[in-house]
Amino acid sequence: MKYGNLILFLLLNFAALAIGSYLIGDPATNEWYQSVNKAPWTPPGWFFGVAWTTIMICFSIFLWKVTREHDWKEIFNPFFIVYIVQWLLNVAWNPLFFKDELVWPALVLIMFLAILVGWILYWGVKNFGKWGYLVLPYFAWLLVAFSLNAYIFFAN
Repeated sequence: MKYGNLILFLLLNFAALAIGSYLIGDPATNEWYQSVNKAPWTPPGWFFGVAWTTIMICFSIFLWKVTREHDWKEIFNPFFIVYIVQWLLNVAWNPLFFKDELVWPALVLIMFLAILVGWILYWGVKNFGKWGYLVLPYFAWLLVAFSLNAYIFFAN
């Protein structure tokens, strides 16, 4: 099946978003989040959905390319271990930040997530050239998210 792994990664990556959302509910109705001082560069709520949809489509295409070019056993270590850890961190950030209101631990978590995705970006560009740049939207968004999280930590 030519696109089987693409479908698999789309399902896995969007599942991470769905699980994270399920664990917190709607941030727009979250009383704590609505009351905190947010960064002036905080995008409007609708933009988050557009950003994450774009990110996960690009990331899934990149992962599909990786699995088309390499044997799974050849790339399982360390690449897919990093993938699994970043997946878990991505899911964990939402409840940590929105539900538990643990802004400092969420900031540390997103920093580690950005480091892992930065490594995936580096590895992808090094090994797959232009295909690796499909990870760039994810990495860039994590830097924005880190800045938003940091602003909330320092301004509240």
